[in-house]
Amino acid sequence: MNNIRVMLVDDHAVVRMGFCLLLRSTEDIDVVAEVGSGEEACHLYPEVKPDVVVMDISMPGIGGIDALTRILAKDAGARILVLSAHEDTIHPSRVLHAGALGYLTKRGAPEELIGAIRQVANGKTFVEAAIAQQMVVKRAIGRQGPVDVLTAREFNVFLALAQGRSVSEIAETLSLSPSTVGTHLYNIKQKLGAANSAELALVAIRNGLIEP
Repeated sequence: MNNIRVMLVDDHAVVRMGFCLLLRSTEDIDVVAEVGSGEEACHLYPEVKPDVVVMDISMPGIGGIDALTRILAKDAGARILVLSAHEDTIHPSRVLHAGALGYLTKRGAPEELIGAIRQVANGKTFVEAAIAQQMVVKRAIGRQGPVDVLTAREFNVFLALAQGRSVSEIAETLSLSPSTVGTHLYNIKQKLGAANSAELALVAIRNGLIEP
């Protein structure tokens, strides 16, 4: 039986090193590539064709959600496990809806990461137990947060704005025109009832999407 070929995507070199050491000590997993951005992941994926992509989503540039969307557009069969510091329910819902097969927080135990990679490699969905429980409860009581009304593109623009990026910076990163970003900004403000970027940042903080 062939080993599971993994590509690691994380902008922190020390984090990548730690995961590489862990995975390379596992008999049935090989780390075949490691990159530090979503752009690099999109560029290298067709060449490497890993069995599983283990990807952070909070990275400079296009970020992980856009990167996994682009990878899946090239290869609908791509198997992507998101490994994130975010412990809210919004990020896992977004990435799973975008086509990722798994979501695990970085606080998870090493053996949980290994198990998640094996499960995703087999085409099965994996969501960390605590996150899955929160998602089930939220769905059961029918509670929808304000950010849930945003489209995938609006969500990406919203996060970038909340993190203090300018319209021109977002346009360049996401390969959009400034006027298109401006249109998204208008729609986001309307949907979230925010008057300016400061209020957008406050919404992001309240939903646990960025640190105060």
